Amino acid sequence: MLRVRKAIIPAAGLGTRFLPATKAVPKEMLPIVDVPTIQLVIEEALDAGIEEIILVTGRGKAAIEDHFDVSFELERTLRERGKRDLLELVERISDMTRLTVLRQKAPMGLGHAVLVARQACGDEPVAVLLGDDLFFSKGRPAIGQLIDAYHEGRGEAAIALLEVPAGEEHKYGIAKGAALAGGRFRCDDLVEKPAPGTAPSRMAIVGRYVLPPAIWPILEATSPGRGGEIQLTDALRTLAVEGAGVLGMTLHATRHDAGDKLGFLGATLDFALSRPDLHDGVLDLMKQLLAAHTASRAA
Repeated sequence: MLRVRKAIIPAAGLGTRFLPATKAVPKEMLPIVDVPTIQLVIEEALDAGIEEIILVTGRGKAAIEDHFDVSFELERTLRERGKRDLLELVERISDMTRLTVLRQKAPMGLGHAVLVARQACGDEPVAVLLGDDLFFSKGRPAIGQLIDAYHEGRGEAAIALLEVPAGEEHKYGIAKGAALAGGRFRCDDLVEKPAPGTAPSRMAIVGRYVLPPAIWPILEATSPGRGGEIQLTDALRTLAVEGAGVLGMTLHATRHDAGDKLGFLGATLDFALSRPDLHDGVLDLMKQLLAAHTASRAA
């Protein structure tokens, strides 16, 4: 079995839920404290052993590529001013990885975005990480846990699952199947954003995948589905029902939906509290704000 060496990160979305901030700034560049969300996702992939990053972007996303490129003027200025710490930080970002950047020319769905990267992947298994889902782990990175499961298996896909509250199922791709030991789930079927009240379970697909080479011809043959788009969930359903199979996993990590305003705020606070330079100050600030708002509402 080929080792998972490459990761696809789709980044072509318009970010309309964060307007007006995303009118001129890619949503992937919105910072969690002081680190762009896209950088956190790429660091997760690299920490898991991924060697090549394939970024699928759209119009107006040049700032993402620029962020990971060398910035000669900035580096020279920091060097001349003796700001070694900041210089090392900037250099680390540009040295982090070499990106392959591809353009998704039309918003045709997640399945299509993955398919755009096929030529860059070859006939290899590939990890897929969605930038709206941030996973914070104290151990093995989230995508690394799926990679390990894929390498242990027999060619089936490995996808991240999360049990969502009742009534929220229509927002996600949902898995149908049976629970296995160790937080794993055999996926017998999958459905993309089922109508309210029709979901086969509450096990939702949440933004991390490891796909076997068998997914490529399936994706090419997948017709547009929900919303008139080529859905990755539909291709995974074919793999589950007719192919090598799909293994679901609940991950040992905290997941935040950074595509949602409250989820983004939660990710920011969680990330800030994990940093020794910010932890105490953030706690004090939260206490002050809570006291002030409690007092104002009681008045």
